[in-house]
Amino acid sequence: MKSFESWLLTYLLNSLWQIPLLFAAGWIAAQALRKAGAAAEHRLWVIVLLLQTIIPACSALPREWLQALFAWGTNTRTSEAHVSVVVGPGTVLAGLSLPASLLTAVAFAYGAALIYFLIRFCWRWIKLSSIRREAVDTKLKGQAAAWWAHCSQRFGIEDVSIATSNQIFGPVTIGFVCKLILLPADMVADLPEAELQAAIAHEFAHLRRHDFLKNLAYELLSLPVSYHPAICLTRKRVTETREMVCDEMAAELSGRHEYARSLLRLAAMLVDGVPGGTPHAIGILDANAFERRVMKLTKKHHRLRGIQQLAVVLACATLAIGICASAMALSMRVEAGAVSANDTARPHQPVEVSAAEMAANKISGPVPKYPEDAKKARIQGKVVLDAIIGKDGTVERLTVASGPQELQQSALDAVRQWIYKPFLLNGDPVEVKTTVNVIYTLSN
Repeated sequence: MKSFESWLLTYLLNSLWQIPLLFAAGWIAAQALRKAGAAAEHRLWVIVLLLQTIIPACSALPREWLQALFAWGTNTRTSEAHVSVVVGPGTVLAGLSLPASLLTAVAFAYGAALIYFLIRFCWRWIKLSSIRREAVDTKLKGQAAAWWAHCSQRFGIEDVSIATSNQIFGPVTIGFVCKLILLPADMVADLPEAELQAAIAHEFAHLRRHDFLKNLAYELLSLPVSYHPAICLTRKRVTETREMVCDEMAAELSGRHEYARSLLRLAAMLVDGVPGGTPHAIGILDANAFERRVMKLTKKHHRLRGIQQLAVVLACATLAIGICASAMALSMRVEAGAVSANDTARPHQPVEVSAAEMAANKISGPVPKYPEDAKKARIQGKVVLDAIIGKDGTVERLTVASGPQELQQSALDAVRQWIYKPFLLNGDPVEVKTTVNVIYTLSN
């Protein structure tokens, strides 16, 4: 249980600073990508959202897993035999230890928050299902029906129906199997023809992009970090740029300036203090950034093309790789450091510490030599050693856990000579139980 609580607190601690760092990097990249078009900007913010959910989780993984992932397939094409010791990057605050009671309290608090966000997600789904059940099927007539058929043909979508509801304030799209466009109850009769056509075209653009399904996926993926304010900011950017992409798609049917005027008149519906958006649904009035959306449609922009576009994309990719690498390299780890009554009764019991954390404390020691007999026989593999490190940093006990027998003695002879900085727990040096992985590889 302690190990899970330590992993959870490590995850939360890293997410606190990694998520805003990724948002800041995304904002910088978005400024550079604005001239590349709304689609490029939207993809950028989707990537930022995915990284904000993935990077903190990866930072909390055992270092050995990450080392195995990054080292996979890279150690067979060398000019000669060599030995490597898996140590991994050092960790900031690697020796940070907190009372187990604090870790337990944080775990329960986070669990309660996660349950709240999950219940809210389910409640919204139930609410949306209720709206769908109570919706009244309707049929368009005249020019509206002709426009519906035109949009259906233009976007290649036929399996979609239309209904009205008195529980929504604007046009929305729901469903990914049984697709449905919902309109407010009085919209078909009261809305001018141009605005109705703009709304229908916009909702068909959402259907063409499968935005309802994507939005559900984004919400589920971001549930573990929904507590962070920066996630809300990222979600807003995803929504805003998504609406701009659909605006451009819809404007291709009715003309950019005509569509922009219709969008402004539709936005006037928000002036009367309408309620919040329909849960989980996707609609033309989702992003409250109409000024930018209209300017995007009417203002002439110099689009990036060719070398310029490639240069901007490469610069953004370089920034993303650098930020992700920095976030991983500077990740923090937290261990439970409280000494219980049982621990006091057994003062000589070593504290278990990962190989990566102890590697950061290594001061000196030789690299194991590749045995000549093993070279000739082309024996290679990984030797795993279980070690007890004393309070003074010397190796007190060393045993072989696994590995080729021909390579074991070489690993034992070298690791016995290693010296570590004393590992501190609550300010006092303690004995440590850890593992050392020595990898022997040969060229083809």
